[in-house]
Amino acid sequence: MRSMPELIGIEQARRLVLEAVSPLAAEAVGLGAALSRVLAEDVVSGLDVPPFRSSAMDGYAVVAGQGGDLPVVGESRAGHPFDGSLEAGTAVRISTGATVPAGADAVVPLERVEVTGHSVRVPRTRPGRNVRLAGEDVRAGQAVLGRGDVLGPAEIGMAASLGRSALSCALRPRLALLVTGDELTEPGEPLAAGRIYSSNGWALAAQAERAGAVPALRETVPDSAEDTRAALERALAAADVVCVSGGVSVGPHDHVKGALAELGVERRFWGISLKPGKPTWFGARDRVLAFGLPGNPVSAMVTFQLFARPALLALQGADPNATRAQAALAEPVERNRAREQAVRVRLRATSAGWWATPTGEQGSHRLSSMLGADALALIPAGEGQLAAGERVAVELL
Repeated sequence: MRSMPELIGIEQARRLVLEAVSPLAAEAVGLGAALSRVLAEDVVSGLDVPPFRSSAMDGYAVVAGQGGDLPVVGESRAGHPFDGSLEAGTAVRISTGATVPAGADAVVPLERVEVTGHSVRVPRTRPGRNVRLAGEDVRAGQAVLGRGDVLGPAEIGMAASLGRSALSCALRPRLALLVTGDELTEPGEPLAAGRIYSSNGWALAAQAERAGAVPALRETVPDSAEDTRAALERALAAADVVCVSGGVSVGPHDHVKGALAELGVERRFWGISLKPGKPTWFGARDRVLAFGLPGNPVSAMVTFQLFARPALLALQGADPNATRAQAALAEPVERNRAREQAVRVRLRATSAGWWATPTGEQGSHRLSSMLGADALALIPAGEGQLAAGERVAVELL
């Protein structure tokens, strides 16, 4: 039985993963399909927003000055500007968002006027009141979105306000997901003696989707060298990233590492000073990245979050460290002498920042420890415990 090499730390492992990433190419994506995609261009406005002076209120456009009774000479409503120039001593009825007529420099709200027939009585008004200037939000030539931005509702709305119907976005990484084990049964099937329902494939697929990946292949692989090699060969040919759950430790039925070596995947590391997640494996063949994740459910999810997810983000040009933050421990946490720990925690926002509370028992087989977890608290190795109130790095889920 082969022993594991010297273990490396979380940060060194993440660095080795990110060094192996070659960002993917870009494609044009319509706004309707752009939510959560990653921009592959800087978006510069080609126009002022708003493109003209507009009214901030429903009311009357006037030339600022002394109040009085003013004849109403027309109307400016959204999409239908007043045709002409406003002269002092007259008023134009105006709607919110409508063009302020030439000559006018203020808008009096409806609630501050008295309407009598075709005239309106307005109070004394200062220039600029309730008038939105052209370019007040965005100026022509201004960069408003940047390469690497993840597109949310506001970003898509901004692109639309600039007249963009499509954006250049990074391709979504193709992910092949293999779960190994003779004991695995798909949910919904009868459960025979000695077997368990397969959860890793479903949990990891959901994590991958949240990270922007698209499924290229997904299989359950028996614990045999031949089946493992054949499945990995298919996966490497189909995907930008391959994730295998199980089969990466030192047992007699762990065939993943040998199969990857036979298929020309260069190992970058095997073994992390991490609890849970010690036997994690990572390598690459040309531009394809391969992750060998542990088979225990929590270990698989934790190592995917810490190592595979940053790779998927970096492939798309997004910031792989955007999910890192700091939080204070709400209760003491025992340290592990030899290994860093990824403790599942719930976060509570306070005026002093986030406070992190462990979700309960933290065994790597306890998938229930992930329920309700907002983050992984990264606890350094060492003696004793970290006291309540100590600040630690957290990886947001």
